[in-house]
Amino acid sequence: MSGELVPDHGELRASHEDRDQVVERLRVAAGDGRLTAEELDERLEVALTARTYRELEAVLTDLPATGPSWAGGVPSPAPNDRSRIAVDSASAKREGTWAVPRQMEIESNSGSVVLDFTSAVIGSPTLEIEASVRSGSVTLIVPPDVFVDVDEVAVSSGSVRHRAHVSAGTPIRLRIHVTGKVRSGSITVRPPRPPRRGFLQWLLRRPGPMKSIAR
Repeated sequence: MSGELVPDHGELRASHEDRDQVVERLRVAAGDGRLTAEELDERLEVALTARTYRELEAVLTDLPATGPSWAGGVPSPAPNDRSRIAVDSASAKREGTWAVPRQMEIESNSGSVVLDFTSAVIGSPTLEIEASVRSGSVTLIVPPDVFVDVDEVAVSSGSVRHRAHVSAGTPIRLRIHVTGKVRSGSITVRPPRPPRRGFLQWLLRRPGPMKSIAR
């Protein structure tokens, strides 16, 4: 009909699928090191509550042109299917906003491997880890919403210690299934350590001077 108003593209309402696509793109960008943990949190909040395409486009303007077709890009890449870490008298660490793959192969001969999932970018609900630990160590640092199963790890003369537990009723963000062998090394699962107190905090909590005893 002539004279009918055509709404601007940016004012069109976004769907759940549109929001999910933007969320995935933001997580991949964080895993690539393009966004800090704080920036990721801020943009995820905007994306999850966005009502229009314009609001979604606002969190993508400074990212490479990959993403939903309506935003002028191509579909975001899926998380890596498999990753391998091998150390021999050395150390390897994954921390910060690193992208968690679906499968990992870890080989530690006489070195150490640390995987910190506290701020990791999780694109898949499950992670399969196949570990081979000879005389080295593998440490998984997991927040309260990450569940780790190490029951199927074969141990010769080493050790498997699980010190992180999920409280009843906690929504699980990631399930990690660990298999493989530990010969004379160790696999440890633990929660993140609490932040260290700064000097000012220590000073404020320091007990006051003892009162002199009245004679």
